[in-house]
Amino acid sequence: MRLLNRGPAPPCLANYQHGVHQWTNLSPTWVEREDIRAALETMQGRRCAYCEGDLYVHGQHIEHFRQRGRYPQGTFDWDNLFWSCDREDSCGKHKDKCGVYPPADLIKPDDEDPEHFFLFASNGTIAIRTATLTAQEQHRAAETLRIFNLDAERGALRFMRQAHCAGYRQTVEELQTISATWPHEEWLPFLNEEIARTSHLPFCTAIKHTLTPA
Repeated sequence: MRLLNRGPAPPCLANYQHGVHQWTNLSPTWVEREDIRAALETMQGRRCAYCEGDLYVHGQHIEHFRQRGRYPQGTFDWDNLFWSCDREDSCGKHKDKCGVYPPADLIKPDDEDPEHFFLFASNGTIAIRTATLTAQEQHRAAETLRIFNLDAERGALRFMRQAHCAGYRQTVEELQTISATWPHEEWLPFLNEEIARTSHLPFCTAIKHTLTPA
């Protein structure tokens, strides 16, 4: 999960309103859904809003952050829409099977920076930054991991993140060697360039934290 910058709403959403239309009323030709997906892709790239997995590998659907069944007034609310993968054991589909919970307990990635709450390890796990968070923030971080099932102990997501980070461990070792002998201003630009080059990749936050271990 990473911070997302939400752009303008796709114009087609203005054609629908809660109490008058249903989500199924969207254009039967799927043109409007494609417009919504295009706007979400501008915000997210082709990565799931929650796990950062590749949406063209793991399937995808337009996701309501607050479920339509419990928050129907948000059905056509642009701020309530994300692009999620189709994995049954995590992310949007897992969230919708978790029963009732306070929506405010979840970290919404276009409102708050998830990196404030989480530290990703190169072994694929996610830790909560307990030392710098309030008790309420720690609770919200834990609930976000639970409801989206982002850090199951032996879950597939963990091993996918681990695999994507594996190739960068040698880079970290090289940077550690360089940093011991070179001035900070000489090697830091290389690190920043490497982070920028990987920013479009699946699981880029895990890669970033592998390159910049705490």
